[in-house]
Amino acid sequence: MQYRRFGRTELQMPVFSCGGMRYQYQWQDLPFPDVPKNSQINVENIINRSLEVGINHIETARFYGSSEMQLGQILPSLPREKMIVQTKVPPKENPQEFRADFDQSLSYLNLDYVDLLGIHGLNDQETFDQTFKQNGCLNEARKLQKEGKVRFIGFSTHGSTNLIINAIKTGEFDYVNLHWYWINQDNWLAINEATKQDMGVFIISPSDKGGQLYNPPQKLVNLCQPLSPIVFNDLFCLSHPQIHTLSIGANKSTDFDEHLKTLPFLDQANQILPPILTKLEEEAIKILGKDYYYNWKKGLPTYEHTPGNINIPIILWLRNLALSYDMIDYGKMRYNLLGNGGNWFPGQKANSLDQFDFTECLKNSEYQSIIPDLLRETDQLLGGEEIQRLSKS
Repeated sequence: MQYRRFGRTELQMPVFSCGGMRYQYQWQDLPFPDVPKNSQINVENIINRSLEVGINHIETARFYGSSEMQLGQILPSLPREKMIVQTKVPPKENPQEFRADFDQSLSYLNLDYVDLLGIHGLNDQETFDQTFKQNGCLNEARKLQKEGKVRFIGFSTHGSTNLIINAIKTGEFDYVNLHWYWINQDNWLAINEATKQDMGVFIISPSDKGGQLYNPPQKLVNLCQPLSPIVFNDLFCLSHPQIHTLSIGANKSTDFDEHLKTLPFLDQANQILPPILTKLEEEAIKILGKDYYYNWKKGLPTYEHTPGNINIPIILWLRNLALSYDMIDYGKMRYNLLGNGGNWFPGQKANSLDQFDFTECLKNSEYQSIIPDLLRETDQLLGGEEIQRLSKS
């Protein structure tokens, strides 16, 4: 394993983290005796394998169902001083509810303190205000820090880049969990701002939300050769020293294996990546056209400023991936979450285009005349059954 300084926390963070979102038995709390033995054995195997390969950062959250409770059956038997344990708690209007949720987390984890507490889902203005208002959730987190129950405070986010930057610029946080990977590099400006603040940078779900790379389309497999899509994406992310760790959301102990193949290539990224990146770019240009490839995003409105809250940038992005790299399954998964993702994946699908006039909101896009047809095409390609967020299922 390789380790990187996690910003001003001074923690030596493994470049891969063990994420706790996918190994739990179910998405609701339940008494531990109701957890099947095979589920708990699976979690034990995951944690043991994680530590065996040097991944000593274990990350989970309140409302990851039984994740914290199952993890808490294991943690007391492990050397605490060698572990970096993180949990995350959503902000609430009433900070005492935030405190109660944290207390439940700590109880489930069977720990006296956590190394990292993330304010979970700082995604929009409402959660921003709940966090930063006078005597709000950040203030409550500071109290927990003074009580010795929390070492460092950060936040996780699925919000807009501007919102993330605003939160970072407050200077209140030691680290950030955010999305950034090869297929979606929009948050680079936020990462740069975090680097200026000497914050730790943790990348959320690079292999699942980053393209469902555990089951990639054959076309993407071919284009990423001689690497697998997982190793390519890991290497792409970790070739940037501003990135400190990537989450591996394991649901079985062998899920670490492909990621570990990245480690021998870390000092060769400058030689290995450019030919692959060129192949990927050339294929997209061949499919989409050069002008569109470079300029499709310019002048597009955010979903808040679009009739019907249709999320035009996200829909066109998913279309580009589906057409260029056969990422149909990924596109369907993300597209059909629109309308059901709340502030974690906001905006609506393009299944009601005829109700709206987009002339005004698209006035700054050179593709104003064709975008409605592209949206309609994408809905036909990717539309289908609605998908719920995992934690809502």
